[in-house]
Formats: sequence, C-alpha cells, structure tokens
Amino acid sequence: MAASRRPLAPDEPNRRAEIVRAASRLFAEKGYAGTTIRDIARAVDMQSGSPFYHFKTKHDMLLAVVLEGMATITRAVGAAAARAGTPREVFEAMLLAHLDQLLAEDGRHFAATLLHESHHLEAAARAVLIEQKDAYEALWQKALRELKRSGEIDDDSRVTRLLLMGALNWTVQWYRPNGGRTVKQIARQISGMLLKSR
Repeated sequence: MAASRRPLAPDEPNRRAEIVRAASRLFAEKGYAGTTIRDIARAVDMQSGSPFYHFKTKHDMLLAVVLEGMATITRAVGAAAARAGTPREVFEAMLLAHLDQLLAEDGRHFAATLLHESHHLEAAARAVLIEQKDAYEALWQKALRELKRSGEIDDDSRVTRLLLMGALNWTVQWYRPNGGRTVKQIARQISGMLLKSR
C-alpha cells in the first residue's frame, strides 16, 4: 500500500514538475505497469519514498502526466487559434503549434503516455481527461468549420477531425529530429494534403 502524502519537509524543495517529467519519460519508455516508484525516484535523484511528498500514488503521477500534457498542448494550440489571420493561416498555425509541442523531447513522452498508458486511469480520472480532450478537440472543430465556410475544405465533420487528430498524434511514432524533415515542413505538408490548392 502506498504511503499517504505528507507535508513538504522544510528542506524538501517542491520538485513536482521534475517528477512529472521523469514519470512521463519512464511511462513512455517502460509503460505504466513496468515503471516503479523507485525508478521515478532514481530518475530525479531522490530517495524511493520522497515522491510521496508530492503524490499519494503512482496513479496520481500518471494522471498528472496526462493532464500536464493536455494542458500544455491546449495552451499552445489555443494561442494559435486566437491569432488574427485567414482560416487557412490560423489552421496552419494550429498544426505547427500541435506538432511543436508533440514532437519536442518532453512532448513526445507526454504524448506517448497519453496515447498508450491512459487506459490505466481509474474511471473518475479518465472522465477528467476526456473533458479536457473534448475542450481541446473543440478548438479543431471550430477551425475546420471556418475552413469549410471559407471554401478551403469540403468536409468539416467529426470524422474529418478524428482523422486529423489521429494523423497528427501518430507522428510521435515515426518522427525523428534528424530524419530529413523539420516540424515546420511536416506541418506544411499536412496542410497541403488537407486543404484545397490556392
């Protein structure tokens, strides 16, 4: 049984963000089930019980990882969605923001954990995640609606949005920083495949 959360000791700095980053990397590399609290503590150079100053359980760490990943990408894409410009320009900015977050080193770990390990979340925690994902995808549905209104695409349906999200998120499986294409080039190519030629 996991230790309960204790108040921070005076000499224990708040290293919650560092623990979350380390947990995201380990969950992505070893899987949630294959990662121990000891692994996470070792990754941040802490004693094995020290993470319990910040989290009650490993499950709480998983929830923190997926929610932090969602919050970070939502902030970036939300800022792109709010910029001035044509629907095409806004959409292309959103594509780049999503991929920039997703394919950065930390982002890849958060994304892999979200995509492959979030099924380990308990029902209440999964509901919180779904609520955040729905809010995020609403940004994209609005962008697609604006693209259709401006004649840039023919179909702004839920299926189009799901196909787009699937294609973007799958880039974490094949993208390599030295693979010959920059993130900006990939975003531009995806835009070219989805939107009508000018």
